[in-house]
Amino acid sequence: MTAQTMQNEMLLTEARLSAPASQRLVKYHDIPALEHERRQFHEFVAVDRAHTAMIVETGIIGRDVGRSILTQLQRLKTLRPEDFSTDVTKGSFLLQVESFLFDAIGEDFAGQMHTGRSRIDQGATVRRLYDRNRMLDVMDRMNELQAALARQAARHSRTIMPGYTHMQHAQPWVFGHYLLSFSARLHDSFARLTEAYARVNRNPLGAVGLAGTSWPLNRARTTELLGFDTVLENSKLGREAWYAAETIGALSFVMADLNDLATDLHVWSSIEFGLVESDDSYSGTSSIFPQKKNPTALETIKKAAGGAVTWLSTALATFRAEGTGDQAMRDLPLIHSALETTEGMLDLFTGVMDTLIVHEDRMASRLSGSWATASNLADVIVRESGLSFRQVHHIVARLVRNCLRADIRPDQVTGALLDDASFETAGVRLDFSDAMVRDALDARRFVETRVTVGSVAPSEVERMLARAVADADGDRQWVVNARTRLLDAERALDSAVAAIVG
Repeated sequence: MTAQTMQNEMLLTEARLSAPASQRLVKYHDIPALEHERRQFHEFVAVDRAHTAMIVETGIIGRDVGRSILTQLQRLKTLRPEDFSTDVTKGSFLLQVESFLFDAIGEDFAGQMHTGRSRIDQGATVRRLYDRNRMLDVMDRMNELQAALARQAARHSRTIMPGYTHMQHAQPWVFGHYLLSFSARLHDSFARLTEAYARVNRNPLGAVGLAGTSWPLNRARTTELLGFDTVLENSKLGREAWYAAETIGALSFVMADLNDLATDLHVWSSIEFGLVESDDSYSGTSSIFPQKKNPTALETIKKAAGGAVTWLSTALATFRAEGTGDQAMRDLPLIHSALETTEGMLDLFTGVMDTLIVHEDRMASRLSGSWATASNLADVIVRESGLSFRQVHHIVARLVRNCLRADIRPDQVTGALLDDASFETAGVRLDFSDAMVRDALDARRFVETRVTVGSVAPSEVERMLARAVADADGDRQWVVNARTRLLDAERALDSAVAAIVG
């Protein structure tokens, strides 16, 4: 275009509004919105290429026009987002690209690219492309953490430790079994994200503003070229961002998983517990207390997880006032910060887990003198005596009370002490040998004698470890397959453009 033509280029707002945007509106709306869209630069270009290729193929615009547009879009495809020059007075990113094309090939050609679409469905399509790509990044990080958990669980499949309820010793536990519980939770969270991804990966392009269009668009073709799984059928739904709220909900589950694991490890790394320790590279220190080694990475994860509690409620509150309205329903920027936070904390936790120091001797020693095996003694008495579990519960509870008062450890309990407790509560004597009582109260024997599916029995921990590895492999393959489909779509789009450009 000539300089004179550029001077005469009409801004979108000039045709309808009698005054330019105020400096305040520019500062607080236009500039932030434009910079937000700049991060989606490559997705904008992909949507423009796919739409243009489709309307050329369907004969909506001429091949010569399409060739001119696509040649310039190919130029844009090679740029970095920061290298694309913008002018905030020209409006949103769609209009920035249009201005670029006007400058290169003239408005009579470039202006035809927007035939059969609205900024609404175009923007919605861009956001879905961007969000699905970022979801796959998050899922990659989930798979990496799953692998780190499995590696630690394999190392500690026989590492016994106290198991806690109400922060009190409940039963003997196995650290590898504990870690596998979080592997299972993350696998469930991964499944939630795949379900959300399926609803994200629907094509709104062609819904136009609200009610569709009279132009004979081939929505199936743009679905293919952009790697969507299906068309988002109802044209009214093309503008809505409910999928973002669902995705945020799934991400908040991931952050809850991380919070619970980080909280346990944080508590267990205190001097009073001393069961685990963060590597120095994931720790901090104090400016005043020379002895301090702070679990900084774990604290960072917990802090980030705190904000995640409100993600879904904030999203739903944002939509609440709109009904079937407009602006808030069309976009939910919160999803981008949620994706970024979740990806970052998954990555950080992977480093923590890979380098975690586990004090196995300390874990075992904490069971020395612990009454965590009392429930096993109760089970043994039920099997041998025929008494009901409730009767036996009273007997063992009295035994524990008597021994604590007399400062007697579990490995010092005798059959006579058990008989005293049973006579006090049930009026019977059990006549158990000392060896029988002490065997029932042994922590390692407790672990070895578990028989139920999913228990801490060595064979079950090994089975669940194999299952966790298989699940993680399946999750990794899911992401590989999803990325492969997107790569195939990108190649199809390149071929469609090449067939027009020549």
